[in-house]
Amino acid sequence: MQLIICADDFAQSPEIDMAIVRLIENNRLTATSCMVNSPHWTASAKLLTAEIRQKAHIGLHLDFTQFGYRYPHYLLTLLSLVRCLPRLAIQESIEHQLNQFEAELGTKPDYVDGHQHVHQLPQIREILLSVLKRRYDKHLPWIRIARPHMASGIKGWIIKMLGANALELEAKRLGFRTSNALLGVYNFSGSTQDYKKRLVDWALQAQQSVGTSVLMCHPSVKLQVDGNEISDPIYPARLNEFSVLNSESFNAIFNEVKIVREP
Repeated sequence: MQLIICADDFAQSPEIDMAIVRLIENNRLTATSCMVNSPHWTASAKLLTAEIRQKAHIGLHLDFTQFGYRYPHYLLTLLSLVRCLPRLAIQESIEHQLNQFEAELGTKPDYVDGHQHVHQLPQIREILLSVLKRRYDKHLPWIRIARPHMASGIKGWIIKMLGANALELEAKRLGFRTSNALLGVYNFSGSTQDYKKRLVDWALQAQQSVGTSVLMCHPSVKLQVDGNEISDPIYPARLNEFSVLNSESFNAIFNEVKIVREP
């Protein structure tokens, strides 16, 4: 019944960063995943102070669909399934993202996951684990396994079938620690009350799960300039998530769950 509460997309925008830092400071998050190819990364990294790193693990949010060397998600998935991704280019991008992380924070990532779960796709997962093993063999980061709870519906089933079991099997064979169930999968619709109800369900699922689950979230504070949210399709959901996670409801929802930083 251990649970890591992880905010994805750190460095995607200043508003997302502000929300994540505030939630870490308020003991609502125990991890955040960084998009190091974002043009905001250098500035964002400065917010990850020693005090923040004492409260939360800081991971790499491996990205092949939004910033830098990228594909449309459907094309990346298709090419990976037929094993037609350019191996050298994928490896160079992984190495580059790890270099960017280390350059700003001075350490390796505490863990690795993927934007839109790309880290567990065929080809990418094998190359990723090989690179991590070579670079960090004496102190391996842990790996997030994107295996949504069976209550997550068809979206969760698709995420799982794109490589959760294969990634976990190979990661454990190589000596990596891994998380177990992934919570937080939904269609980004609804109100703050809907999200609160989802959190209650996910807390219950965490209690029923074996090992350490990860609850992913995507919070943001309100944009300072009206209209910019058009570029972020889940902006309204981000606001709802921040509102609920930063509310007094948090402790009541998770009072029977042991919240931790690592598997």
